[in-house]
Amino acid sequence: MIDVSNFKKGLCFMYKDAPVTIVTVIFTTPTARGGASIAKTRMRNLLTGQVLNDSLRSGEKFDEVDLERRPVSFLYSDGERFHFMDSETYEQFEFGADDIGDSPNFLKDGLEGITSLAIDGNLVSIELPLIVELDIVEADPVVKGASAKAQLKNAVLETGATIQVPSYIVAGEAVRVDTRDGRFVERAKK
Repeated sequence: MIDVSNFKKGLCFMYKDAPVTIVTVIFTTPTARGGASIAKTRMRNLLTGQVLNDSLRSGEKFDEVDLERRPVSFLYSDGERFHFMDSETYEQFEFGADDIGDSPNFLKDGLEGITSLAIDGNLVSIELPLIVELDIVEADPVVKGASAKAQLKNAVLETGATIQVPSYIVAGEAVRVDTRDGRFVERAKK
């Protein structure tokens, strides 16, 4: 059993009969005397990919999930399914787009650094590396006369996802993208 006071990012437990992993947790203490601390928790359901927000009181207990993490690489997508290979056993497996949430926005052929998540030997999801390098295939034109404030524009990644990038980024450049929120991090060094 895991007590709410022991919550930390990446911890997996059973919540409302489904396995979840903690994305972020912030502890607050009410001003009333004797009030238990509250954990404002953002969790991701490992089966559906749905993100849940809830405030849990210190002292509540949850069952821990026996989660196995293994390194995998992305092989290819056939349009409907996404194919992966275990980096240690070379076994191949696949997920549908619904099974992996927003991950297809950042998957390119041969991508490594991915982790598969298995519960009781059954694969349930994947975790992407925090940062991936992707090429820009299309970018809005630069707006002349920019003010002192940084301006962002739309750019389309090689995966088809659209992100906001600084105005100096042009098509053909490689950029580093945060997979948690799809945010531009920096130009990739070539």
